[in-house]
Amino acid sequence: MTDKLKLFSIGFITGIVNGLLGAGGGTLIVPALVFLLGIEDHKAHATAISIILPITLVSSLVYLQNKIIDIPLTINIALGSTMGGIIGAYFLNKISIPLLRKIFGIIMLIASVRMWIS
Repeated sequence: MTDKLKLFSIGFITGIVNGLLGAGGGTLIVPALVFLLGIEDHKAHATAISIILPITLVSSLVYLQNKIIDIPLTINIALGSTMGGIIGAYFLNKISIPLLRKIFGIIMLIASVRMWIS
């Protein structure tokens, strides 16, 4: 499989998962870029964040058309996540790859356990 086809496939699957579940940017793109394409971890995380914007905009428009977005809730969480995103982006290159992988893995495990239990 060519790299362009791999990239398209990763993006396509991520788009479907994001539109359906509201997740997928980091949870799918980061491991795919690192383990399938050999992209360096810091670059994979930064790329995943950049890819999330167009996916989110398109999905959000569909959600708005279907009136399934709580606007006040969205605004409040967006303010906090924007501030957190600035701080996280600042620290990304300051964290070693082994520590970054551990943090990412722990967050993925916590999220999966919480989803499994509830």
